[in-house]
Amino acid sequence: MSPRHSLAEAARTRDRIVGYAVAEASRVGLEGLTIGTLADGLGMSKSGILGPFGSRERLQIEALDRAGGIFRAAVTEPLKGLPHGADRLARLIDAWIGYLADCPFPGGCFVTAASTEFDGRPGPLRDHLRTVVTAWRSRLTDEIAAARVESAHRPPDETATALIGIAMAVNQEIQLLDDPGAAARGRSAMRAAAGLPRQHPEHVPGHRGPADHSLTE
Repeated sequence: MSPRHSLAEAARTRDRIVGYAVAEASRVGLEGLTIGTLADGLGMSKSGILGPFGSRERLQIEALDRAGGIFRAAVTEPLKGLPHGADRLARLIDAWIGYLADCPFPGGCFVTAASTEFDGRPGPLRDHLRTVVTAWRSRLTDEIAAARVESAHRPPDETATALIGIAMAVNQEIQLLDDPGAAARGRSAMRAAAGLPRQHPEHVPGHRGPADHSLTE
């Protein structure tokens, strides 16, 4: 086997492990993620799981980063090329609600769940999670400021706080309460908080129930 082929195979193995870890952590939490469970699920040895990462903590961090990348692909990547303004902010809100309504993670928004899990537990994972959340909050605040929606009547950082709070409530209503109207209400509430005109609920992606998407392929 050539060195190049070996590196490619190692990269594929690492990617497969992280993908499975994200799906598993969405169900049991990052702290519930065990090397033994991953080994059983993937049909690998424990050393084969741990080897590419060196530690369970490193694997947990990479799973968190993968989840963040999936969120960005769904919510912010579609904004590329769009001019800043109210329409771009509205599209961000639409994409965000769509992500929550048809979430790729079995347990709902990964970062929201991780925030609840680690908000009172100091350590490297909490520190990394804080960096992830701070980066999103900063990006969201910048998008709000650039939109220059005069009717918002509040500083951009306050609007960002309102939108994040609404998103967390929507995630709970979808995942815990299985409320089919959560997405429509959330979108309307977000638009109002951002100073954007409301639209009819039928324009909102509907709640399709708990997702069962595979993240391991």
